[in-house]
Amino acid sequence: MNPGDDIRDASLLDLFLLEARTQVQVLNTGLLALERDASAADQLEACMRAAHSMKGAARIVGLEGGVRVAHVMEDLLVDAQAGRRRLSAADIDLLLRGADLLLKLPGMGAADAILQADAYVTVLAAHLQAGLAPVGSAVGGSALDSGPVTFGHLTEHLGAKPPPSLLAGVDDHTSASALSMGAGQTQQPATKSSLPVRPQPDTDRDLRVNAETLDRLLGLSSETLVESHRLGPFAASLLQLKRMQEQLSRTLAGAEHAPADADTLRATLAQARQLADACQQTLGDRMAQADQFGWRIGDLAQRLYDASLACRMRPFGDTTGGLPRMVRDLARDLGKQARLVVQGHATRVDRDILERLDAPLNHLLRNALDHGVELPAQRLAQGKPALGTITLEARHSAGMLLIDVTDDGAGIDLDHLREEIVQRHLASAETAAALSESELLSFLFLPGFTTRDAVTEVSGRGVGLDVVQDMMRQLRGTARVHQRTGEGARFTLEMPLSLSVARCLIVDIGDERYAFPLAYVQRALTIPRDTIAQLEGRQHFTHEGRQIGLVAGRLLLQYPPGTPPTGDVPVILLGDATQTFGVAVDRYVAERTLVVQPLDPRLGKLQDILAGALMDDGTPVLIVDVEDLLRSIEKRVASGDLLRVGDGTQTEAQRSKRVLVVDDSLTVRELERKLLQNRGYEVAVAVDGMDGWNMLRAGTYDLVVTDVDMPRMDGIELVTRIRHDARLQSMHVMVVSYKDRPEDRQRGLDAGADYYLGKSSFHDDALLQAVEDLIGRAR
Repeated sequence: MNPGDDIRDASLLDLFLLEARTQVQVLNTGLLALERDASAADQLEACMRAAHSMKGAARIVGLEGGVRVAHVMEDLLVDAQAGRRRLSAADIDLLLRGADLLLKLPGMGAADAILQADAYVTVLAAHLQAGLAPVGSAVGGSALDSGPVTFGHLTEHLGAKPPPSLLAGVDDHTSASALSMGAGQTQQPATKSSLPVRPQPDTDRDLRVNAETLDRLLGLSSETLVESHRLGPFAASLLQLKRMQEQLSRTLAGAEHAPADADTLRATLAQARQLADACQQTLGDRMAQADQFGWRIGDLAQRLYDASLACRMRPFGDTTGGLPRMVRDLARDLGKQARLVVQGHATRVDRDILERLDAPLNHLLRNALDHGVELPAQRLAQGKPALGTITLEARHSAGMLLIDVTDDGAGIDLDHLREEIVQRHLASAETAAALSESELLSFLFLPGFTTRDAVTEVSGRGVGLDVVQDMMRQLRGTARVHQRTGEGARFTLEMPLSLSVARCLIVDIGDERYAFPLAYVQRALTIPRDTIAQLEGRQHFTHEGRQIGLVAGRLLLQYPPGTPPTGDVPVILLGDATQTFGVAVDRYVAERTLVVQPLDPRLGKLQDILAGALMDDGTPVLIVDVEDLLRSIEKRVASGDLLRVGDGTQTEAQRSKRVLVVDDSLTVRELERKLLQNRGYEVAVAVDGMDGWNMLRAGTYDLVVTDVDMPRMDGIELVTRIRHDARLQSMHVMVVSYKDRPEDRQRGLDAGADYYLGKSSFHDDALLQAVEDLIGRAR
């Protein structure tokens, strides 16, 4: 049997990989600490024991290559521990490559594993025998200035050439991706631009639950079983109460048919009174028992839910193990010095969220290294330490998970960012100059946007921060950036603590309950109806100095218009700093934490709906997919289907007649709108014929007042389309145009206009009189 063949037993392989991931993490952490301080005896001891444990584990499963690799690593660490050698940058590099190789060997064929292990052992043994002086300064000083020591450097110095398989198996720039390698997976050689890769989760995943949590779940399950046994006696006592009430009814019925004897009647009433008192006493006792039972079962259910939810939660540190190593390696590739400080290791994070954080965190850390942390010489010239610091912190705040990635680098050059925005034609120079700092920084998250002039292996392709933003949207969260010029930048990721629950604002829309996740809600307002203005065919209102577009939630979710409610309008602000919409709802209900229940997959993707949930009283509620809803709003606004608040069915006696003014001149539009509005008509405006046509298809109007010469669609074509539409052909149409020649008038009337008014003879009374002639007074 070839060496290593017996490790193909799946259970042994799983056990070895579990041990390897743990021990390699110890090695990575310890070696990075020794790189900063070679005198850290506790870290040296930990590394030596980890290598020794790896050797023993590899021997048990018959992985001969692993035994050899771990043995030579242990020899080097023992020499350092005994004081015979001071670990150099070259030593640290070789030990880290060895740790990577230990995770790769089980995924290789037996022969290839032996070949690569022997190649590594040959290079490391030759390095030890040659007694190479450190390339650069000793570890703990400025060893990072020397750059990484590669196998090419070592073999060139020794006069030997490493076999090709060695270079394929232990790459100069092998990343920490091996730390995330699942059991039985073959890890491909990492390239210089590799990122740590976490295997995609399977649908049937095993879940690791510690003994304490399992004991708590079993205890709660036992309590639930005990509480359920109380229901039997309680139901029996209610049956006894029912019998007493039946006896009371028979007694009263007998009194009705008995002879009208005063003594008999008094006796019957006395018996009935006793039975009624007994029923009341029993009913009071049972109500108290029901209240007590309800309180106990509610508390028990909450504790059981909390314990079950805790099974899904994992420490944030579970996903950060390979990040310090990645930062260290990438910094050296860039000729920089940097270290990663991780805070909040114990912060609990939902398993599904944790598994999706790898890509965003790697992008942010690479961004901080490449764009933020300066070269050592630049930092020293600015009075900073040569070693840059990147801080990764996770914490809970106000029911949300916050993750900050902060660097002490140069910050973001706002002037350069403004120039890039203009060069990429994302905004004019005048607009870019007027943008605030937060508005400028939001451009960093646009797809394809980069401040790099050339593409490198680390950045320049514009595929970084938009990936972060996309992932945050999938996690129902947001990404923000703050910067201090010359002092660094901070990226903040904010997301729910768990994807299985969501804190939501619950509202009524169209006689149904809907829930808006609070992560997407900027503000919940109540605005007076008379503050809603209309301009360019769109409704809006002013909030904190900004004009906010307003749409009707009832029509957006495809409910019949109904009668518009009177009084103030409840409005939810959705969106971000660059684009915000107000969605008018019927009524605010409550703010609740809901258990997210996915919809039946047979339904497919429902437009604007994310999932379902149940209220405390069992009422079903639909959770709105706000990202989808915002896209629906944008599409409707672009098409002219504006879903205005107040568009509803009213009786002819109640509603004002509606007029649509179509003109590409803002002055003319506003003049006509004010004239008609002051006379009591309800007026909407459109900026050209196409805009007007879209509005006519979406709403109901009594009259159209249109210009002739307009972009996209002129007034004659608009009138022609109206007359050929089965629903609109009976609508009154008035043309108001500067073209006042007889042939122009005839052309408009031939197209189907009911009235042609020349602007040269236009005056207030003429317009108003013509409107009244066509459709009558406003009411």
